Order: sequence, then C-alpha cells, then structure tokens
Amino acid sequence: MAIELEGEKTGRGVRVALAVSRFNENLTLRLLEGALMACQQFDVQNDDLTLVWVPGSFELPTIAAELAKAGRHDVIVCLGVVIKGETAHFEHVSEQAAAGIAAVSRESGVPVMFGVLTAYTEQQALDRSGGMLGNRGFDVTVAGLEMANVVRKVRGAVIEPNAG
Repeated sequence: MAIELEGEKTGRGVRVALAVSRFNENLTLRLLEGALMACQQFDVQNDDLTLVWVPGSFELPTIAAELAKAGRHDVIVCLGVVIKGETAHFEHVSEQAAAGIAAVSRESGVPVMFGVLTAYTEQQALDRSGGMLGNRGFDVTVAGLEMANVVRKVRGAVIEPNAG
C-alpha cells in the first residue's frame, strides 16, 4: 500500500510570515487583505502572524531568507505586484523575485510562497487582487498553510520498508 500524505488547509498552530512589497502599494494592500482574510478564515492566531514590509518585489527573496534563517515561521508568504512598463525592468524584477523566492524555499526547507503578481496591465493586477478573478493573496496563503502542514507530516512520517 502506498503511503499518502496531504496537508490540511488549517492555520491552527501554523506560524505565518507575510512579506509584502510597498511598490504598487495600492495593489499589494489588496493582496495583503486577502492573505489576512485567509489567515482569519483558517484559524491562524494573531500571535502566530508576522507582517514584514519591504520596498519592492526584488527585495522579497532577501527578507524571506532572513525570516527562514530566524526559524520562527512554518511558512513565508511573499506578496508583490510587478506591472510591465515600457522598459525591460519588469522582466528583470519578475525573474529575480521568482528565482530568489524559489531558491530560499529549496535551500531553507521552509515553504516560501510566490504571491507576486506579474501583470501586463494594472487592470490585470486589479482583477487578481480582489477583483473579477479573485484574490491571489488569499489563494497563495491557503496554499502556504497546506504546504506548512504537509511538510510537518513529511518530516514526522514513519515510513516502513515493504515486507516481502
């Protein structure tokens, strides 16, 4: 019989860090609102919640790495918005934020969630931060709770070899 592990969508006992970019703050505040709604809906206690602000999405991997090193959080949710302009800046910031966040997660063993909207227009970002297409801040926070819980299970699993 195969061993199957799955993380619950609950925040009970899960220590959550929300790292939020101030750049495009009118939009990141909407993502934060969604993330906080998820924390409330899924029973994350206020004492288990940390909110950290950074200047922009490019800085999210740095603060995520520091939060992971501190060892006080079961999941780190990175929230930001990058909107394409007339220069290549969009591509550089988006790529580095994504690569950096993924690297911190792999290297630290702490789930670090990518909640950075990379949109071509402000309307696309609005649609995804509480508009017509939902709130990715909420969605990524729920996914983060699930990841924190499944990581706990994987680390605590007793896997016995097949007899035979």
